[in-house]
Amino acid sequence: MTAEERSLHAAVTAHMLLETWAIGAALVGSALALLGPSLEGDALARLGLGLVVALEGCWLHRLYTSGHEAVHLKLAPARRWLNDLIGQLLLLPLAVPMPVYRKIHAFHHGRNRRDYESAAIDTFVTARPDSPLRRAWFHALWYLGVFAGGFFIHGVVSILLFVCLPLRLARRVSPAFKGWRRRDQLVSLGCVALGVGLHVAIARRCGGAVYMAVLGAPTLVFAWVYSLLVYIYHYRTSYGPKVRYNVRSLRRHWLLSWWLLNFNEHVTHHGDPSLPWYRLAAERRELPDSHAGNQDVWTVGAAIRNLLRGPVIVAPGAQPEVPR
Repeated sequence: MTAEERSLHAAVTAHMLLETWAIGAALVGSALALLGPSLEGDALARLGLGLVVALEGCWLHRLYTSGHEAVHLKLAPARRWLNDLIGQLLLLPLAVPMPVYRKIHAFHHGRNRRDYESAAIDTFVTARPDSPLRRAWFHALWYLGVFAGGFFIHGVVSILLFVCLPLRLARRVSPAFKGWRRRDQLVSLGCVALGVGLHVAIARRCGGAVYMAVLGAPTLVFAWVYSLLVYIYHYRTSYGPKVRYNVRSLRRHWLLSWWLLNFNEHVTHHGDPSLPWYRLAAERRELPDSHAGNQDVWTVGAAIRNLLRGPVIVAPGAQPEVPR
């Protein structure tokens, strides 16, 4: 970056972070203001509190997406320690450790749908792909994962494996653990402890009602929103070695693009993960003709409805059709 580009990047990033924290604080303040009247039986206050809690949960997803910028070293590119500190503060309410997030996400970018077994969460490999019972089981897992917060639980389990599994065993469990070090594990464990400690401290100091209004219930909303959106850019896209093309983008919507920091420009992000969020739309990339079939839906709503088709179920050793 030139000096002018660095200055612009710092200003835009600072504005985004200030906006993210300010809106989060305003939502928490609104929840606290509505909590008392709602506990006293005010029906309108209860309705308002429910709406604010839903917005808090959605805004936790904004924190998670902002943390994604830190994973790619895009908040403060020249100062990794500052980048990671800001990123971890953003992720603290979710108890997500930066080292684990970065490791899992690097695996996603490097192995995205390379084959049926690699980084393809919509694909189940089984020796009995035609068994009605097995297919019903996998469909149930898929629908629970997408529509009942299951992929959030999957993420929690992944974090626990990274912070708890002995390193020698972890490297045998999954190639995602390649390069995972004891230091990474200990730092991640400390980050998880801080996040959980934040939840416990609010609950003990402020009481269960306040905790549920400002963090407990919003986390449940986040779990649902995260699970619903996490795979809409990759669901039933192509498999093959050109992993950056096994993806789709979605059409820009002013509100959703603002909330998700232009995450709808997913083809562009996978094409160049170093591009900061505010440059994705201006430098939008299209899929090559060989992978143009991935672009079969264009809106978030259509992408969510697309998930109703269910998972892909294949036999071990099956070879996907690889676009050329």
